[in-house]
Amino acid sequence: MYIRIEWIYKTPKGTEASFSSEEMPAAHALLIVEDMERTKRVKNLTLIDRYDSTWTVKELKAYLKGIETEPHNVTVYFDGGFDLTSKASGLGCVIYYEQSGKSFRLRRNVSANEHISNNEAEYAALHLSIHELELLNVHHLPVKFIGDSQVVIKQMTEEWPTLEKDLSGWAERIDKKLKDLGIQAEYELVPRKSNAEADRLATQALNGIEITATSEVIGE
Repeated sequence: MYIRIEWIYKTPKGTEASFSSEEMPAAHALLIVEDMERTKRVKNLTLIDRYDSTWTVKELKAYLKGIETEPHNVTVYFDGGFDLTSKASGLGCVIYYEQSGKSFRLRRNVSANEHISNNEAEYAALHLSIHELELLNVHHLPVKFIGDSQVVIKQMTEEWPTLEKDLSGWAERIDKKLKDLGIQAEYELVPRKSNAEADRLATQALNGIEITATSEVIGE
């Protein structure tokens, strides 16, 4: 979860000014708030998440304590590949998350033969990533989904209409699954080179190399 801080600063002589921070991870915000409060020159301090819900310091501490042993700060990269000749698909996803004070990376790919286009393979890769989130017990959290498919990202953010029946079916299933899990999805469109890891997994799946692996991320 990301938080921005709004507060009024009061000098020893009583001059006041209002300030607002950029949004930052909730744990960082809590550290800053605790330091600000020690100055005893801050009043009307408000914590606001990106959905404009307000939090007290006590509520934020309880939230962070509650998710400490569960996956949080989740970012997902997804990609789908499709071979027109063989009609085979390769789906790949990479999930970065934190849990119990450590950072992890999950890599997963799958080959498939039931899709009819690259766009459908991209949707299937996004759906695969959400299935993996469910297995990780990720729920009621904001999650950023990053991909290089302009069609999927812009349709899921409703910038573009979903006119194709096969794609609209995927979009509906994905929205329902996200709602069931309580996941607040944020989508980001990136160039293919910025999605290289998920792209490589999709290509490996197309070549018959399937991977399921979780590793700790050290020093990142």
